[in-house]
Amino acid sequence: MDKNFLQELGLQKENAGTSTGMTSSNSGKYLESYSPVDGAFIGSVSQTTREEYDQVIEKAQASFKAWRNVPAPKRGEVVRQYGDALRQHKDALGRLVSYEMGKSLQEGWGEVQEMIDICDFAVGLSRQLYGLTMHSERPNHRMYEQWHPLGIVGIISAFNFPVAVWSWNAMIAMVCGDVCVWKASEKTPLCAVACQNILRDVLKANNVPEGVSSIINGNYKVGEYMTKDTRIPLVSATGSTRMGKIVGATVAERLGRSLLELGGNNAIIVTPNANLDIVLTGAVFGAVGTAGQRCTSTRRLIIHESIYDQVKAKLASAYPQLKIGNPLDQNNHVGPLIDKDAVNNYLEALNKVKAEGGHFVIEGGVLNGSDHESGCYVQPCIAEVENSYKIVQHETFAPILYLIKYSTLEEAVAMQNNVPQGLSSAIMTDSLREAEYFLSSTGSDCGIANVNIGTSGAEIGGAFGGEKETGGGRESGSDAWKAYMRRQTNTINYSKELPLAQGIKFDL
Repeated sequence: MDKNFLQELGLQKENAGTSTGMTSSNSGKYLESYSPVDGAFIGSVSQTTREEYDQVIEKAQASFKAWRNVPAPKRGEVVRQYGDALRQHKDALGRLVSYEMGKSLQEGWGEVQEMIDICDFAVGLSRQLYGLTMHSERPNHRMYEQWHPLGIVGIISAFNFPVAVWSWNAMIAMVCGDVCVWKASEKTPLCAVACQNILRDVLKANNVPEGVSSIINGNYKVGEYMTKDTRIPLVSATGSTRMGKIVGATVAERLGRSLLELGGNNAIIVTPNANLDIVLTGAVFGAVGTAGQRCTSTRRLIIHESIYDQVKAKLASAYPQLKIGNPLDQNNHVGPLIDKDAVNNYLEALNKVKAEGGHFVIEGGVLNGSDHESGCYVQPCIAEVENSYKIVQHETFAPILYLIKYSTLEEAVAMQNNVPQGLSSAIMTDSLREAEYFLSSTGSDCGIANVNIGTSGAEIGGAFGGEKETGGGRESGSDAWKAYMRRQTNTINYSKELPLAQGIKFDL
């Protein structure tokens, strides 16, 4: 396989080191990255020691004092240049994402495009960090609010979107005047180093302080450094609900802020008024895209009883047409799971489906042979289940699609909502009444609710996030920028007297 993309991204050395600001470190202990595509060793990244971590934070603190005083539009200009640099390296970085994580090359390129899009969004945002003005009850007084940067933003990202989710946080935080410290997934460390290499050149060209963007590497222990660190006012964490509960509790204990993007258990409701061609595309991509390893992947298809058999038959005909193999080959639809642990979780879920009484329409299993030599390729499968099954209530990060039958729309919405997670949801219908009911306050309880598109694939213009065990965080578009800033209310008295609020008298 041609791996020239590694050289383009500054990863040609076997040991990529750790980039802390613009300073490299070498602890003598390494994270080794192996591709789930072919099982090959890609490279190693130096793990961050506690001493090195403190050096990174000290540098970030010093850089923040300078960066916060740079006018926001000028901060936006730096982000604009990073977006242009990503355009130049889109092919190489997309290939790295595909090779290190395992998603299809189209999805790898798409993830880098998300980074470019959020840079464009952040550039415009840099001139729109608006506050409000309010009328004071006191004469000759003016009230308004303004937004100030928080300081250091700690970012913990997951393997399934190894570059895009960092950029959602970092690009917005940077135009807000914050500095960022990124703890990437230990399963995809080279993607983080590549992003930092590209950004480092942009920062250097603009004489930006070293610590505006840094990365730290390691396992959960390195993440604990950030969650317990009172020098970091905001920790943004993406990953499992289990991890998020630990992060949220730890940060809350020190009265810090956390922004949590956690698990999903996403459903598409299919009504008798649905266009079944749209249903097929949305359901199949939602279920098998990224090999089912998106937090927005479609886990459940809730189908009206009158069309249940018809939809099931269409899916049963479509799944055998899926091509599973090397994701850098654009003829393939589905790549591997991230590692053998993910494969074992997938197999365990299949056993639990059978144990609870589920029936497989398309059987699952691990794929073998020369096209699947890493041992991480699995068969996307379909199972008929009840929504109440324990395994259905659980998020399995794998291409398993559950089919569930319903009688009334109210019943379907209740089933969709009756899981611990609340990230993404969708309804397929040409009925205005059904669509509006689904989007009403008595409809979907998820942070994302779509009509006639699937659960997977969000645009950066809207705030991304979910409710319940998904964590309640919002990233990316809309007014998600407010999470990265602190609000300050200001009152100015331009009179020659000092009237007190609420008409209180205090005469001396």
